[in-house]
Amino acid sequence: MQVRKFCLIALTVVGLLVFVLPDGARPVAAQAQPPSHRASIAAAAPPSPGVQGPFIGAPIPASSFDGDVRQLPKPRQPAQSREAPPVLHLHAANAPAPSTTLDSVRQTQMGTRQSPTPLQNFAGLSFDGWYPPDTNGDVGPNNYIQAVNIAIGIYSKTGTLQASFSFDSLFSSNGGTGTPCDNSNYGDPIALYDATVDRWLVADFAWSNSNGPFYECIAFSKTGNPVSGGWYLYAMLSGNSLFPDYPKFGVWSDGYYMSANLFNSSNYSQGARVWALNRSDMLSGASLHAVYFDVSSNYAGLLPGNLRGSTPPPSGEPAFFGSIDQNTNTFHLWKFQANWSTSTFNFTGPQDLTVASFTMPCNVANISACVPELNGQSVDSLGDRLMMQLQYRNISGIESLWVNHTIAASSNTGYPTGIRWYEIRNPNGSPYVYQQGTFQPDSNYRWMGSLAVDKNGDMALGYSVSSASMYPAIRYAGRLVSDPLGQLCFAETSLIEGTGAQLYGSNRWGDYSAMTIDPVDDLTFWYTNEYYATTGGGWQTRIGSFQLATGPTGGSGPYTYYFPLIALSAPPTCY
Repeated sequence: MQVRKFCLIALTVVGLLVFVLPDGARPVAAQAQPPSHRASIAAAAPPSPGVQGPFIGAPIPASSFDGDVRQLPKPRQPAQSREAPPVLHLHAANAPAPSTTLDSVRQTQMGTRQSPTPLQNFAGLSFDGWYPPDTNGDVGPNNYIQAVNIAIGIYSKTGTLQASFSFDSLFSSNGGTGTPCDNSNYGDPIALYDATVDRWLVADFAWSNSNGPFYECIAFSKTGNPVSGGWYLYAMLSGNSLFPDYPKFGVWSDGYYMSANLFNSSNYSQGARVWALNRSDMLSGASLHAVYFDVSSNYAGLLPGNLRGSTPPPSGEPAFFGSIDQNTNTFHLWKFQANWSTSTFNFTGPQDLTVASFTMPCNVANISACVPELNGQSVDSLGDRLMMQLQYRNISGIESLWVNHTIAASSNTGYPTGIRWYEIRNPNGSPYVYQQGTFQPDSNYRWMGSLAVDKNGDMALGYSVSSASMYPAIRYAGRLVSDPLGQLCFAETSLIEGTGAQLYGSNRWGDYSAMTIDPVDDLTFWYTNEYYATTGGGWQTRIGSFQLATGPTGGSGPYTYYFPLIALSAPPTCY
């Protein structure tokens, strides 16, 4: 979610930064711990400039749902359509004016390698009265869980809908939590599968008063069976008077990490908040302990790293967070170290990595909604932030982070939109941008991207595609590990072509999509996004899967890249 307008100048002149802590929260160093934790908190390293914390609140008790989710009521469409709370733009006022600088890493043509057709391609959840759907999901050994605004769908991996229910019905079951999570869920849902412990996490936010307090409603499966295995339910106070917008989660080797953008009642950015959640508590259904830091308004849109694959990071490695800044063409890298056994918590950074110059799409400072549709309205590019997930991979000892965001392919006009993606290596040492590219091979608009990487290092990127002469479609492209750096050599493939456009008072689209990797073979990509079958207000979603390679090494071998000769005047291409 985001601010249409905010006044950074006012914040700069006043020089005021407000950090409001959830009820009962105080600096960790002064917080008494329950018997399950050390009685005293180890001294933390000096905080980075602009970082406050660590802070910890009271332990969050777990409620329990012990039944079968197929017994929960199915989501009911409200009498009137509702728009989820507005997505608050992060960098509107300080977005630089468009320039004539060319995108040096733009891929200007489609790849020529024949793309794989979907292995699975089935309907996801459809319009439930809320805009936008915030489509996302994840895949486990036997199920695919999709989350949209206020609702959850659990599918077999061949497309059978096994259960669908609302966040309200799940959290109000068995007496409820006694918080707004029971009856006032408002969206920004997340679904994640943690292959390290065979558990599912789904979450969204809730409040009963728009001035706060605000809650993050976290459901954690008791077993690997999300249908009949039961769930632990946690209502975490995430903000008192500051609104924690656009919350995102990531799986890490030692627990779960979360981020949100903070806004005050005037929709002025107050920076970001980042959390570490103790997974051991959640596995046993114990009261949940969460530690967080607040980051100044110089930074926003932090996205937590998300562990994928069977090879974990080295023991003790911190979790990573990233954000993007157009003002300096910079990727900011942060590290969150949470040691629950010694009660030591540090959040450090940023380490700044220069990326190829880019311009925010649609000239975000003035026109946030510029993506056209055939016979529809222009919709929001959501181009002021990284898009989920910040994927982490450890392949043959080579650590990398992969992420994407929407940019303007033509920097002197701010549109059409394309998708910039990065691979960042050695994140816990001396990190560097190993490769980057902007996928915008024609005049169509591409946005709302999500990517994932398989065990070979092959990458798939899914996204929405639209223009004034076509209805929005769901498509994907990809690359093998052996392809030229920065290039998507697989030709674009359609998961489904829309046959209608959004025509509704809201210009919201997304607000995100999700590409994930199957933990069973670590080769099959799963993607979900939204589209329209008929012009109007009734969105649809699609879930599909495909592989880029079926062999054990994909291309010429794990992380065996094609390096251009120095004598070449231009990098090699695959088209």
